[in-house]
Amino acid sequence: MRKLSASQARRITLAAQALDRRPTGRVDAGHVRRTIEHMGVLQLDSVPVIVRSQYLPLFARLGRHRLDLLDRVAYERDQFIESWAHEASLIPVARQPFFRWRQDELVSSKYYAELDKAPGGYVESVYDEVAARGPLRSGDLTDPRRRTGEWWASRSDGRRALEWLFAVGRLGARRTPSFERVYDLIERVVPPEILARPTPERSDALRQLVDWAAAAHGVATEGDLADYWRVTGREVRPLVSDLVEAGRLAPVEVEGWGRPAWLHVDARVPRTVDARALLSPFDPVVWYRPRVERVFDFHYRIEIYVPAPKRRWGYYVLPFLQGDRMTARVDLKSDRAGSVLRVRAVHVEDGVDPSHVAVDLAAELRLLADHLGLDDVMVECTRPDAAPIRAEIG
Repeated sequence: MRKLSASQARRITLAAQALDRRPTGRVDAGHVRRTIEHMGVLQLDSVPVIVRSQYLPLFARLGRHRLDLLDRVAYERDQFIESWAHEASLIPVARQPFFRWRQDELVSSKYYAELDKAPGGYVESVYDEVAARGPLRSGDLTDPRRRTGEWWASRSDGRRALEWLFAVGRLGARRTPSFERVYDLIERVVPPEILARPTPERSDALRQLVDWAAAAHGVATEGDLADYWRVTGREVRPLVSDLVEAGRLAPVEVEGWGRPAWLHVDARVPRTVDARALLSPFDPVVWYRPRVERVFDFHYRIEIYVPAPKRRWGYYVLPFLQGDRMTARVDLKSDRAGSVLRVRAVHVEDGVDPSHVAVDLAAELRLLADHLGLDDVMVECTRPDAAPIRAEIG
């Protein structure tokens, strides 16, 4: 069995996630398209503390570019669609057939039972209105109805109906600049040649999804592979065996992991990785917290929902990737009124010299501010870790 060092596993991981090198020169829509295709999925999230989270993984991999490139690629050219993949996410539209099994299962899910049995044919009336008048937002419905039950208590029946029809694949959706879903018939969102493709058997679809997850990881455990598409390890286990037999995966032993791992046939092992990136809490590299600890020896939790007195690191903390290690974590906020990127806290990892981090982190903070159209970077943190960064920024 092949053995990999911990350093090799880190480099394989970063190369598989297109974080081993940024493009030189002008970044265009093609770079954005290829980057999302490389990751296989881009999680969507509405939290706008810095910028909505889906824009940050692209910045981490591509550097400065026009923010509207993602919207153009995702919603104007029908190259990507929103789906429940890893939470609400953009996926390449050609992969839509491989998620139909999840839509089929939701049709009979107890989670939607209350709405599905609503009296008066309300759900079908909403579908018919979208068919006749779409695309529509929930507020555009003729009869949006105030909620009548306890399910999704803060949402109207109209929004519930639209989201159920979206979840089961009868409607598709795009997003407005304010991140609101606009719904339309699935056949007006997904190209007909994609809809016409046969629906794979659930086991075949999952096997392909595991293959894609393995490619996105480079080297991974069963738990890593299962988390990428939010399936169970029990489902993944026999599929890994199938992919080993097919030559898509090879068992490997990774230094320090202490559990079985598999290397994807297309994995690259760069000799070095000279990365410099601020990673969103919703970046695929940090989604699965046990993997972050195992690969990078980096304990990470998002503390948005932690009461302020109990937070250890800050409200919206981004790991800083430097080379092939995570050397710091930075609590950031965009102050658009003041045109300032505010650095509320800097924590350099134990055993790392803050002066080693300062030049690269200061450069990345300036680049992010420029990317967001902000005029300045302000280091508000008074911890000793922040002093070299503040001096570097000037």
